[in-house]
Amino acid sequence: MKTFINDLHKAFESRVRLGIMAALAVNDTLDFNALKDYLEVTDGNLASHLKALEKFGFIEVRKAFVKRKPNTKYSMTTSGKKAFEIHINALEHLIKSQQ
Repeated sequence: MKTFINDLHKAFESRVRLGIMAALAVNDTLDFNALKDYLEVTDGNLASHLKALEKFGFIEVRKAFVKRKPNTKYSMTTSGKKAFEIHINALEHLIKSQQ
């Protein structure tokens, strides 16, 4: 029997990172404030987790100005989507194997 725990990705151990990826999985893009409100985290906390996911290459960052105000939008990359799907499938298999 395969051990599905090996398919869990370290990048998603944090509840905030898991939440970011889950939110981006069902939305093409989200801006910083939308993610902050959705996850109920501080600016600094969210920024550090977003930076970590960006370093893994799992999210893409697009900065622009909207009415002279900076606006940062995030979306999931193809590799991020694949890694997240593998992680979620591993979690599902672990849960089902315990029933």
